[in-house]
Amino acid sequence: MALHPVYGHEGVRDRLGVAAAAGRLPQALLFEGPPGVGKQRLALWLAQTLICESPGESPRPCGRCLACTRVLSLGHPDVLWLVPLEITRKGADADKQVELVEEALGEEMALRREQPLYRPPPGAASHGIAAVRLLARRLPLRPALARRKVVVIGGAERLVPQRANPEAANALLKTLEEPPPDTTIVLTTSDANALLPTIVSRLVRVRISRVPDSVVTEFAHRELGKQSSQLVAAAEGSIGRLLALEGGAPGASVERFLRAAGGGEVDRYATALGQPPYQARGGFTALLDGLLEHLRDRARGGHDLERVVAAIGRVLEARAAAQGNVNPQLLTAVLANELWGAP
Repeated sequence: MALHPVYGHEGVRDRLGVAAAAGRLPQALLFEGPPGVGKQRLALWLAQTLICESPGESPRPCGRCLACTRVLSLGHPDVLWLVPLEITRKGADADKQVELVEEALGEEMALRREQPLYRPPPGAASHGIAAVRLLARRLPLRPALARRKVVVIGGAERLVPQRANPEAANALLKTLEEPPPDTTIVLTTSDANALLPTIVSRLVRVRISRVPDSVVTEFAHRELGKQSSQLVAAAEGSIGRLLALEGGAPGASVERFLRAAGGGEVDRYATALGQPPYQARGGFTALLDGLLEHLRDRARGGHDLERVVAAIGRVLEARAAAQGNVNPQLLTAVLANELWGAP
């Protein structure tokens, strides 16, 4: 299947298209804006624009040529879309780690081809040093089919999962200092403050705003076959949020868990027993991912940072244990007790 069309962002697309047609598009861009507003989809649209084989009078991709269709099907060799990944296997050396990232990225792109309306990456997913090494290997190569190469790094704020361990971000910084002349690099983020200032300083920032409710309504009607003014209003101008709400976001279960963790033992154990057993890759994993996002939001807001960081560590340990043959009910009980009184 192909990616859905871009909905909204007409003004941004016009400016980017005109700059690309005139040869004035910066080589390194940062698309920043609220979560789920379409930053990565817009970056892939720009990739189409740059390598389209049959552009018309308007500075926009035709959407029909071989280059455009390959980008839409996530199969163009000159477009690299790096997304946050959760690598559970360990490589013995740097080369093996890069191979594991390349393999995992291929699997993720295959999943997105099957289901283009993809959900956000797991809370534990990140851009590790191996992903940046993969990028460094690809950049010196000449384009295989098009005139240019385009790299899209989605969720770039996950380059720095820990401020004390910024190797991936520093490696990317070296790449951004002198990108090959035939390459355009687009980073996307919902939290530019999480990126190293030295990285942001080398990028031209482009603000991607929320879209009008009318655009969200059009998307819901055409892509989901649904018409719900209540759902559209709850999306708050974010198509990604609409998809999360439509698919059952884990927010409600996170709130229930936090209330139980802050309550008495009866509440905590009742919540644990209510967790379906042996579903670690289903609802339980979604709950843990939701907890991570909640705690990271608290950390970004500077709320009781020491306790929040400790809580994130406990959730990450539970996330790793959930990948094995561990009863989610037991893990939920342990985690609720450990987070008792946590923010």
